[in-house]
Amino acid sequence: MNQIDWKVEGMTCSNCALSINRYLEKKGVTNISVNPIDGKVVFTHEDTLDVEKLKKGIDDLGYTVVDTNNPIKNKKRPRFRNKQLFLFTLPFTLVLMLHMFHQWLPFHALSNPWVQLFLCIPVFMVGMLYFGKSAFHSLLSGVANMNVLVSLGALVAFIYSVAGLLYFQDVNYIFFETTASIITLVLLGNYLEEQTKLATQKSLNKLVQSQKVMANMIAFDDQHQEQIFQVENTQLKTGDLLLIKTGEQVPIDCKILWGDCTANEAIITGESIPVSKSKKDFLIGGSIIDSGSAKAQVVATGKDTVLSGIITMVETAQSEKPPMQKLADKISAVFVPVVISIATLTFLANHFLFTIPIDLSIMRAIAVLVISCPCAMGLATPAAISVGLGRAAKKGIVFRNASCLESFKTIEQIVFDKTGTLTTGQFVMNQFNTTIDEKEFQSIVYSLEKYSNHPIALCISKEWNKSNLIKWKSIEEIKGVGIKGEDYDGNVFEAGSQKICTEKPTQPFHNIYVLKNKALIGWVDVKDEIRPEAKEVIQWLHKNQISTVMLTGDVQQKADRVANELGIQKVFAEYSPAQKMEKIAELNFQKPTAMIGDGVNDAPALAKATLGISISDASQLALQHADVILMNQGLNNLPEALGLGKHTFITIKQNLFWAFSYNIIAIPVAAFGLLTPIFASITMGCSDLVLAIISLRLFIKKVI
Repeated sequence: MNQIDWKVEGMTCSNCALSINRYLEKKGVTNISVNPIDGKVVFTHEDTLDVEKLKKGIDDLGYTVVDTNNPIKNKKRPRFRNKQLFLFTLPFTLVLMLHMFHQWLPFHALSNPWVQLFLCIPVFMVGMLYFGKSAFHSLLSGVANMNVLVSLGALVAFIYSVAGLLYFQDVNYIFFETTASIITLVLLGNYLEEQTKLATQKSLNKLVQSQKVMANMIAFDDQHQEQIFQVENTQLKTGDLLLIKTGEQVPIDCKILWGDCTANEAIITGESIPVSKSKKDFLIGGSIIDSGSAKAQVVATGKDTVLSGIITMVETAQSEKPPMQKLADKISAVFVPVVISIATLTFLANHFLFTIPIDLSIMRAIAVLVISCPCAMGLATPAAISVGLGRAAKKGIVFRNASCLESFKTIEQIVFDKTGTLTTGQFVMNQFNTTIDEKEFQSIVYSLEKYSNHPIALCISKEWNKSNLIKWKSIEEIKGVGIKGEDYDGNVFEAGSQKICTEKPTQPFHNIYVLKNKALIGWVDVKDEIRPEAKEVIQWLHKNQISTVMLTGDVQQKADRVANELGIQKVFAEYSPAQKMEKIAELNFQKPTAMIGDGVNDAPALAKATLGISISDASQLALQHADVILMNQGLNNLPEALGLGKHTFITIKQNLFWAFSYNIIAIPVAAFGLLTPIFASITMGCSDLVLAIISLRLFIKKVI
């Protein structure tokens, strides 16, 4: 199976997305994801499928598959087709509308039906080629889109006017300006929708734009002299050498080989305070070097970079549909046939039941067709999610999927891991004690702990890395307990928490106990500082009626000390990963629970929680199981993440309320003749504008 990742232009609402989805399903492709906001279409297919035919089929539906690998070809295509068509049709429509003010004009030629027909034809042709073609193919695909209503309204008005001109020769039957105004105003509405979608994507677009920059690549000539030349970062490969100077953007993920600098990583983490970087430190592509310079080696390219990973996760989250959207999609799928039925009933009831003249009855039916707007229902959720996720990404908060936004509204308690989450995780050696030679003890501990990624193990490895390395016959890390190694003489060494001890030690509160063949040979203590922002975050949670829990594998005494200092309400200490997962399941049963952690031993609990939250310096396993990732290497953005999740959900509800209320009120108003088709077209465009304003408020709305 091959995966296709397309950019499709021309989608205006979820009906468009449903049309493309239904077409692709009929062609036998699988795992389809269509996002009407950014136009991203992803699916998998078998090798035998003709992809070019799929592109042609989508073009026939009225949309365009953009060739992202051919920028020259894309430049030749108009970016805003709706704007260009609107500007073409606008002069004809304005002149047509002038006949309505003939009593103030010095000439009456514009009142001539044949002149009106001549002025209407160019607009009508544009409408049928643009809306009509899309409407026809959407009907063939089995999902009628918004263009069916627009085309039908314009077509009925045009045919009725032509019939009035040729057969009845009565001005009461001629509504060419209605045809033109429907097409022109809907083109204007579509253009405003394009602008709205661009606005909702602006934070993500900023991240995307920062991906392509020039890099100073280092190479060596035949005389082994260093040469520096500029290349686009998309041409770089893993292992290439770069020179990055003050004021420059880090072109791609790399590791410093030489030099010291400070990097502003705000575009990734949301934290504007520069971070000091030196030899062996990691530089994130997209960050800015504030001061200093460095020679660095590329460690990741393309989709493997941190920035690409963030963009991919945000785009994936935007394309997913939370439960609330499914109802709107179901209604949108049957909306067009229902509106056509209502328009037909409107004509029949007005003309035959209430004996209203045929011209007015038709105008009311057309007004019903034009004023109905499935776009608002279809865009209500995607627009809010797009803005919410975009603002979050800008702040350094990455949501793995859209559904977790909805989960935030129910969270009543948050469970924290201790080490590396509430504390900095940057341990320093405090003291140690051993019954054997100190150098031999250090060698044993270092040789074991170098195989672990636990923060305490990393501290010991860094502190004692000059010790002699023991080669193990076998080595095994036991999650939440410690690490065990067997040497070639058959001796078994263990380093870990108190749980590895066969007998309770006389001093039960040390960080690491070291055993040789089950006999205690020493212990190691390290110091870990509490994160400076932790207390303020805990206080904010309590102020917002969210209870706090600590769930850690550390000993009870140390856990209690940290909990008391921070004001955490409940403490569960000395838990293994399996026990953590069971405790999270128990807490989830009591009330919706979020878990925030950073280590390998937190991964099962993160997956089990209603919402799993991880910090950016967490282990890869923890990141993979988290629903939300805080990129600023701390808890600073936790309140922002909770606030954004809740307020995005509130915005979705406001959008859907507006979309449903608009249609429930607007359709009867049009059916009773209180709106002409022209004002119906204006009202339809305004409905999307209101939805856009509600969504865009999320960019500036105070969420905490």
